[in-house]
Amino acid sequence: MSTELHTPATAAPAAADPAGDLPQLNRSLHRAPKAPVRIVHLGLGAFHRSHQAWYTQQAGDAAEWGIAAFTGRRPDAAVALAGQDGLYTLVERADTGDSFTVVGSIAEAVDGGDLQRLTELVAASTTALVTLTITEAAYGLGADGKLDITAPDVATDLALLGSGGRPATPLGRLVLALAARRDAGSGPIAVVCCDNLSNNGAVARQAVAGFVDAWDSRLASWIDANVSFVSTSVDRITPRTTDQDLADVREACGYRDNSPVVAEPFSSWVLSGDFPAGRPRWEDAGALFVEDIEPYENRKLWLLNGAHSLLAYAGQLRGHATVAEALADRECLRAVEAFWDEAEANLPGAELQVPAYREALLARFSNARIAHNLAQIALDGSTKLRMRAVPVLQAERAAGRTGAAAALMIASWMDFSIAAATFQDPLGGDVAGANRLAGTERIKALLAVVDPVLAEDAAVVGLVESLCGTVAGRSASR
Repeated sequence: MSTELHTPATAAPAAADPAGDLPQLNRSLHRAPKAPVRIVHLGLGAFHRSHQAWYTQQAGDAAEWGIAAFTGRRPDAAVALAGQDGLYTLVERADTGDSFTVVGSIAEAVDGGDLQRLTELVAASTTALVTLTITEAAYGLGADGKLDITAPDVATDLALLGSGGRPATPLGRLVLALAARRDAGSGPIAVVCCDNLSNNGAVARQAVAGFVDAWDSRLASWIDANVSFVSTSVDRITPRTTDQDLADVREACGYRDNSPVVAEPFSSWVLSGDFPAGRPRWEDAGALFVEDIEPYENRKLWLLNGAHSLLAYAGQLRGHATVAEALADRECLRAVEAFWDEAEANLPGAELQVPAYREALLARFSNARIAHNLAQIALDGSTKLRMRAVPVLQAERAAGRTGAAAALMIASWMDFSIAAATFQDPLGGDVAGANRLAGTERIKALLAVVDPVLAEDAAVVGLVESLCGTVAGRSASR
């Protein structure tokens, strides 16, 4: 399928009016039959379409593995994709130019609020997998790593589940769908977490267990016996799609696509876990299946995602808008390389090829044609820092070193929480309350939002306080 659907970058520009006369992308136009749905995905967005859906299309048995992708709180993406029979264009954007591929692995694009369709599909015996890209914050875990059942959205969903209502969170909907599979007697299934969380399969299991334990203990027993939670490390820079991207697709491909997605050429997917009902041959597209995923996920979470968070806060404080702009600032680059040095000291194993990975990241980050916006990366910082900065800081302190580079990431987030025109965080109320304090008490309260244990370490509090205000205060240098 993928060869048939590929459109080269050298396609002739369309002669017709791109706003009206060009045909709309659809399966008749591209002779793309739908595969039967065997994968249900929660979190229909750009990253899912540039990564898991793309890998599924590249699998040698792609004709057997269609995806039903459900949106989160808004139906917009499903409405747009449904108008194109689930098809969309993946634009791989390199320094040397663009290539265009139509991806057809999404057989259904569905409003996440359509719980009847979700439960039908998850309960079907032919469905083998549920994959997740619901963002780190959606797992509802507190700083202690456990599901906070008192959080308003979780508490509301639990009440709805108990009364036969319609849960609104992705986890509440997943739990409802798993209950339907149990009731249908459809057998084992795998839940594959693709969010940027350390040991994300275990996180997904714990979050689901938190819901189920508070709702239906019999379902908990069935999940223990029948649901495998697979951990993954995912990697592909996928910026927001712009109006110019839509125009580029029209000009290069000769059709209208209302839902293209742009990504860098690089992609990586490492998976660890059991697939009791089968899976696509994702290894055909380069996916790696390993016994121990922790070193790979730490490499990615710390080196790529950690650098992104550091650039998101330090870069915006210094007036930059994109990753490429921030990396071109020598102060930001020095901060990133110092953090990488700390992270690398805690990434054992020659098979990880950390020096080569760092070199590749510099090239990827410097690709100015990928406009990866810092404002997008900066969202939900308290959750992300727990996975990206805190483990490195803890490891460095345990080794007798300061961990100053990791602490600088946290300090930059604290500075950004005050300086930003808009600040979005799942614990935004706690952050706002901490920012009403002053001096050391403010630093300690903000640090407690990220990690309560670190907040009780006076030396760490002092270190972070000494670093606050230092990034923005340095003169710009390129």
